Amino acid sequence: MNLQKWEEEIILLKNIIEKTGLTETTKWGASVYTHKGKNVVSVGAFKHHLALVFFNGVFIDDVFKVFSSDTNAKAMRQWKFKSLDEIDEKKILKYINQAIKNSEEGKELKTEKHQPVPTAELLLEAFKTNKKLKEAFEKLTSGKQKEYTLYINEAKQEATKIKRVEKIIPMILQGVGLHDKYK
Repeated sequence: MNLQKWEEEIILLKNIIEKTGLTETTKWGASVYTHKGKNVVSVGAFKHHLALVFFNGVFIDDVFKVFSSDTNAKAMRQWKFKSLDEIDEKKILKYINQAIKNSEEGKELKTEKHQPVPTAELLLEAFKTNKKLKEAFEKLTSGKQKEYTLYINEAKQEATKIKRVEKIIPMILQGVGLHDKYK
């Protein structure tokens, strides 16, 4: 977190959140506020902004249109601030109190069960000529297998799909996932 740049704003946000009775904990290196053990909201400091992250924000009525739409998260919603002037206590308390009420009512977006994806055709073709590749692929977790298949299938052109298969073959043989270097 970029704490020094946002020190004044973080203090103000934490003071506002304290008024709600939420319990502060630290998770993932950030301040997370919980209600009866459930994550409600988090304060995050980034390079260009500060944010309140609502864990089940999908259930909050965004009456002030403050949630940013640049996230792929299904349940989380983020309210970004770029200056101290943008922090409006009344609006923030309205959203946090709604999040607490939603938590008490048990509103929670359930995670979807892992849905298997059929292995990409080009990868199946590669297995026919390379038995070690097939064995290495089968040793990967189903999640890693799915990552590779989606990576190939998301390409629109056949030439791109072929290039992607060529790129991932050494990775599969090494037993690593497509995104392992980012974890």
